[in-house]
Amino acid sequence: MRSEAAQQADFSAFRYAQCWEDADVLLEAVQVQPGDHCVSIASAGDNVLAMLSRAPERIVALDLSSAQLAALELRVAAYRVLTHSEVLVLVGSKPGNHRDQLYRRCREHLSDTARRFWDSQPPAIARGIGSCGKFERYFALFRKRILPLVHSHSKVERLLQSKTRDQRIHFYTSEWDTLRWRLLFKVFFSRTVMGRLGRDPSFFRYVEGSVADRILNRTRYALTELDPAENPYVQWILSGTHPTALPYALRPENFEPIRRNLDRLEWRQQSLEEYLDTLDARLVNCYNLSDIFEYMSQENYERLLHRLVRAAKPGCRLVYWNMLADRSRPHSMRDQLRQLKDVASALHARDKAFFYSALVVEEVL
Repeated sequence: MRSEAAQQADFSAFRYAQCWEDADVLLEAVQVQPGDHCVSIASAGDNVLAMLSRAPERIVALDLSSAQLAALELRVAAYRVLTHSEVLVLVGSKPGNHRDQLYRRCREHLSDTARRFWDSQPPAIARGIGSCGKFERYFALFRKRILPLVHSHSKVERLLQSKTRDQRIHFYTSEWDTLRWRLLFKVFFSRTVMGRLGRDPSFFRYVEGSVADRILNRTRYALTELDPAENPYVQWILSGTHPTALPYALRPENFEPIRRNLDRLEWRQQSLEEYLDTLDARLVNCYNLSDIFEYMSQENYERLLHRLVRAAKPGCRLVYWNMLADRSRPHSMRDQLRQLKDVASALHARDKAFFYSALVVEEVL
């Protein structure tokens, strides 16, 4: 089975310098256990590393992009040779003016392909490797060019301060949610602008309705129902760093558990479909599938879902996100795959990577 995403989208660019799915939600949903065989989309590597903290027997990280695998590979090298504080500086979570020196210490642990990629990116390394993907540059453009037209720096800082739920709602409705905010937000996060500057235009192939309206509704939820002071994704979008909150893989208590298990990870530049061709039946204990089904027709989604189930052990969990296209187990597979809707709904309500419209958690029977 050929990958529809590989045929439609351009994977030569460096798209994501960070994972934009909440690892806390992922880990609770996917239920990695010691001894498990896990399969994950690589993306920038943060959530693969988060899964390593649970000591699975093996994680295979897949991506069609050599740039994305270079991002994962540099993170692995950083966890091997740097201190926790140095990793935060290299990523850009903390300020620092010696990132080139930190990179040189990691460089000898990279493959030739990853080394060539990062050797060609000195400005990106100097800014912090978490800022140099297309998606992060899109957010930086919003932060630097659009947001100042709406709200002052001091108001952004006030938004990010810890408040009660009632205080957050009052601040949002009385000070933040202006007409200019809504208008500029809808323009910048429209299908056209996001497709050109943030994501590949082909990723909107199966999306219906207003992209901007859906994202605006989820943003309102993240700034009122959730606490921005505890949300690393909101903080990065609005400040370009992590002032008071870190994603799971970058928290100090998770650093050593990840470092101990780095040798259990392998990565491949390969589509999920191609990888499944190499597997015997009933091998996989859990899948982190990011939002890959967003880019597939319903027909190809269902075809791949059947193959994922055939390669999985009973009890294996499949975890994936819907951003704008609605994908979930078809009724015809009800005897093979159980929908864990209550689990998914409860976790989605806490999802700090707020722009996804749904979290899907399913279990192989």
